Amino acid sequence: MAIKEFDVFVIGTGSSGKQVAMDCAEAGMEVAIADNREYGGTCANRGCDPKKVLTGVTEIVQAAKNLKNKGLTCVPDIDWSALMKYKNTFTSAVPTVHEKELKEAGISLYHQSPKFLDKNTLSVEGKIVKVKKVVIATGLIPLELKIQGREYLKTSDDFLSLEKLPEEIIFVGGGYIGIELAHLAARCGSKVIVIQSTDRILSEFDSDLTDKLIEISKSLGIKFLFNARVTKVEKLQKNYRVSYAHGNKTETVITQMVFNTAGRVPSITELDLDKGEVSYEEKGISVNEFMQNTSNPNVYACGDVAVSKLPPLTPTANLEAKILSENIRNGNKTKLPSLAIPSVVHCIPQIASIGLNESDITDKNNTYQINYNEVPEWFSAKHKNETNYIYKVIIEKETNLIVGAHILATNAGEIINLFSMAINQKIKVNQIKNMVYAYPTWGNDIKSML
Repeated sequence: MAIKEFDVFVIGTGSSGKQVAMDCAEAGMEVAIADNREYGGTCANRGCDPKKVLTGVTEIVQAAKNLKNKGLTCVPDIDWSALMKYKNTFTSAVPTVHEKELKEAGISLYHQSPKFLDKNTLSVEGKIVKVKKVVIATGLIPLELKIQGREYLKTSDDFLSLEKLPEEIIFVGGGYIGIELAHLAARCGSKVIVIQSTDRILSEFDSDLTDKLIEISKSLGIKFLFNARVTKVEKLQKNYRVSYAHGNKTETVITQMVFNTAGRVPSITELDLDKGEVSYEEKGISVNEFMQNTSNPNVYACGDVAVSKLPPLTPTANLEAKILSENIRNGNKTKLPSLAIPSVVHCIPQIASIGLNESDITDKNNTYQINYNEVPEWFSAKHKNETNYIYKVIIEKETNLIVGAHILATNAGEIINLFSMAINQKIKVNQIKNMVYAYPTWGNDIKSML
């Protein structure tokens, strides 16, 4: 059997892997792509997009609650089954569409995770292929908790495919995924418990805002067990018993379903990286400023699996893919830029952040100005009877530049984009305040925050 040869072999069909493959094929290269799951990656199939579809309905319900007896006479009910069918209209066609586009671009498709045989050779679907360049874009997978009964733990993938929502749910982990799904489940009628191993949620975000989010979450009926470490999950006749260590005690709680939302790890165990002389670390594939592996120059990586200076988010994955594909096609000429990257947790209200956190600052008084306030009376929130609106903006006094922004609000994800533009384009505070914005809008509030 003849050994196939490719200029570029991409492992992973998410947004970053697909972009690299399409770019290289358009440049006339012989390209292959592989995935051990459905084509399209996590975000489109079982991550950001379907999660946002489900959350969108709860946003409508919350808005109706805010305005009940203020023009609205009732709050709509959520039909979980109908909601999941609606979600499927966004996800069901994703794999087929991706495969069709890749085939039409002349790219060879494989449906298995390849393994390295040496620096330039892969084994996939029982075939041996020679490659000039390999791109690893396999993303992240749920962290396996090494506890007794871990086989009973569900993942976010399972949650986004639930035909029926359980009346009681435990989420093990209070990060992005845990908080987003906890809010979603609670707003759809479930009794929710979040078990968190530390004393706070969303450690990457400003503590003043996350403390407020905990209060809001509790008002939804969400219960938090902090400084608690799950040690065992037992299957009962209908339910599950979850044991957790809290201080010097071991306590238990009964629930209908348990989800592991304790974090995600790089999806690299199936690749036999050592045989390919590919360097990696706990957080993923080691790369330099060109997105090139630090030990095998024929290997590149992008997206969540790459250990770059950018956080593991879909927009940064796409940026890394653009940089990477340029370097494969033109030689290593384009470096990964230094950028402030916004991040958003899609609960209600949203919490969003970019740049410096107050906890990062030592010389607060002399070097930085910190503007912090709760402003539910501002028209953008008040006209919808929203009671939660907080901002914290950090300004460097000498340069008159914004260096950090943190928002808790229904529209925090949109507001933070304005701060992203201001920080990365180095627009001075006085310039922002002198601009004219549409009114009344959330974006117009940026002037009052400065």
